[in-house]
Order: sequence, then C-alpha cells, then structure tokens
Amino acid sequence: MTGDDAPAPAPPAFEARGHGGRAPGETAARPGVAAPATPAPPAGTRERRRPGSKASRALRAPVASRSNSLPAGAWWLWALGLATAASRTTNPLLLGLLVGVAGYVVAARRTDAPWARSYGAFVRLGLFVVAVRIVFSVVLGSPVPGTHVLFTLPEIPLPGWADGVRIGGRVTGEQLLFALYDGARLAALLICLGAANSLASPARLLASLPGALYEAGVAVVVAMTFAPNMVADVLRLRTARRLRGRPTGGIRAVAQIGLPVLEGALERSVAVAASMDARGYGRTAQVPPAVRRATTALTLGGLLGVCGGSYGLLAAEGAGYGVPLLAAGLLAAAGGLWLGGRRSVRSRYRPDRWGARAWSVAGSGVAVGVLMIRAAAGDPEALQPGVVPPTVPSLPLWPALSVLTGLLPAFVAPVPTATEETTP
Repeated sequence: MTGDDAPAPAPPAFEARGHGGRAPGETAARPGVAAPATPAPPAGTRERRRPGSKASRALRAPVASRSNSLPAGAWWLWALGLATAASRTTNPLLLGLLVGVAGYVVAARRTDAPWARSYGAFVRLGLFVVAVRIVFSVVLGSPVPGTHVLFTLPEIPLPGWADGVRIGGRVTGEQLLFALYDGARLAALLICLGAANSLASPARLLASLPGALYEAGVAVVVAMTFAPNMVADVLRLRTARRLRGRPTGGIRAVAQIGLPVLEGALERSVAVAASMDARGYGRTAQVPPAVRRATTALTLGGLLGVCGGSYGLLAAEGAGYGVPLLAAGLLAAAGGLWLGGRRSVRSRYRPDRWGARAWSVAGSGVAVGVLMIRAAAGDPEALQPGVVPPTVPSLPLWPALSVLTGLLPAFVAPVPTATEETTP
C-alpha cells in the first residue's frame, strides 16, 4: 500500500461534534431562546438526599478557625470536671477510663501549637507520681494494716518524738495496694489538667480573665507556657543531636542539652518582658478611695464566705448554712472583682464568644464531675475498692457511663487544622 492509498486519520473528537461543538442530532440554542430544561423524574419517585445535606452538615463538627474556636475556659471547665471525678474514686478501672477519655479528646482535638505537646509530659509526670508514692510507702511505712507480708526492710530506730513515723520495717501487700490506688488517683488528676493545658491556648485564657485578675493571670500564663516551650526545646535539641549522630542519653548529653534550653528560656523571658512593656503592662487608672475600700471589703468578705461555706459543705453538721454562705461569698467576691477591674486599663480585641458548642464541651465535663459525686454518695464501695482485705475492683455501670459523657468534645468541638493559630 502506497502513501496515497493510506486511510485518512480519524478526525479529532471535537470535530465529530459538528459545527459549534455540537454532537450530531443535537439542537443548537438560538440567541434569545432558553435551553431546553432537564426532563423531570418520573412521577412517584423520590429525589435521593445527598450525603452532604443540610442536616448532616449541621451535625458535623466544623473546621476550626479564629472565629469559631472554643474559648479556653470551656476546655478548663471540661478538664476540671474530669479532675473532680478522678478525686472521688480510687477504682483503677474508672481512673483508667478517665485517662482514656482525656487522651482520646486530646488526640482528636489538639493543634500543633507548642503547648499542645505537653500532654505526654503530664502522662510521664503521673507515672512518676505513682512510683514516688509507692517508694514512700515502702520506705516510710503506711498506717494501713496488713497480713500479707511481702518482705522486710531493716528498720532504723527513731527518737520518741517521732512516734508514728518509721523508716524501714515490714512491707505488706495491702500497703502497696493502697499506695498504688492513691498514687493512681493523683496521677489521673494531673493528666486531666494536662489535657486542658494541651487543648486551651494560655493567651486566650488570659484574655477571658476579669480585669482585677489580669496581673496575676499574666504570671500564671507565663508559668504555664514556660514548661511546654521548654519541652519543645528539649525535643528539638534531641532530634538535632540524633540527626548528627550524637548520643541523646547519659549525663553528658543531658548537660549539653540543658545549657541551650536554659539560654532559650532566658531569651524568651526577655522577649516577653519587652513585649509586655511595649503594650503598656502595669498601667492603672485612678479610682476614688471609696471604690478601693469597697473593693477590698467585698473581696475579703467574699473569700471568707467561700471558705466558711466550703467548710460547712464538708462538715456533717454544717450542711444547713454551707450552701447559703457559699453563694453569698461567691456573689461578694464577684462584685469585688468587678469593681477591681475598673483599675485595669486594657481593651479586648475579638473577645471569645460562648456558643452552643462551647457550652456543650463545658457541660459535659461538669456532668461527669456531678454524676461521679452522686455515684460516690450512693455506692461508695464500688468507687473505693477495699484493700483490707484486698478485693478485685469491678467496673460499675452508671459511673462508667457518666465518665463516657466526657467524650462529647471529640465530636462537637471544631476540628483543628495545620494552619490554625499556634502562637501564644
């Protein structure tokens, strides 16, 4: 076959549609004439709802931004509710469930900010607290009686004025079990507070404080941000040493890492002081002497009322006057803080708004604490397993379900993104 006899190449796909890019048999749309409408579905058929309908989008957690991110106070109320629940029980199953709930919410809703990396440090601190509590129980003894003697340490004689204290002696299984339960309760409390430190921005928490507590709040925020930033510096320096092939363990490595960490902390402190001075920190407004005296009286009276009301709630015979005195003390302290805020000269830029999601997060933590307090009053044996004689702890149903209420923030809180604000 010669080149002239070769078949012609097929026309491009767009040429097969004819003039104007129309397929054969397709009607052209004339100017001024509307295009034919799409044929309606047959009668008796329903339109299938798409997965992204309005109802599903309303229930789905939105992507976090500066306008819809949760206030720091919501996260702290949630964490304080979990910590209150942890303080009411020594059941290791319930404590483990509380730690699991806090860890799941942190894993689902924490950002890549420096303070968000401190949760692991709090977990390690909790394990250290448990170990220290057991060591103290072994070395210093425990008032818990026991019959299952594990081993006996050499006992050091002490003078008569140290009655009730011993160093060494026998160590029983009941003694170690009591120390383990007690240390686990304190560790769970620390881990719950560490969850709030990982989820809430310290700077936004400072912005939501009353004006009278602004100076004290600045000191607390600086102290709260120092530890997470120091942990981040340690991780960064250890990673750099590992990439250079240098050891990251041992006394020499710790000494070489510690000096840059302290230097970075000093530079950060100087930068914070300079920024606070540039923003006019410490400036106060002039208020009349009568307002100052009223502020002092309300604040001190309110604090005394809170102390007296708390004592009445804890004492068996003071339940009648505890609640009214506590309420009056809180109102007086709130009035003193409101009057004291008139001395603070500061403005709020884009204050945090408490929406339905913020109230849901805070309410879930408060619900966990309240339900656990009710469970502790109704069934104390389930929340405080016995150690003399030792009993196998069981998982009570209703306290466990109340702890699971704390998982609500993992589904209603806005989903963090990598581009979210990360600076304190």
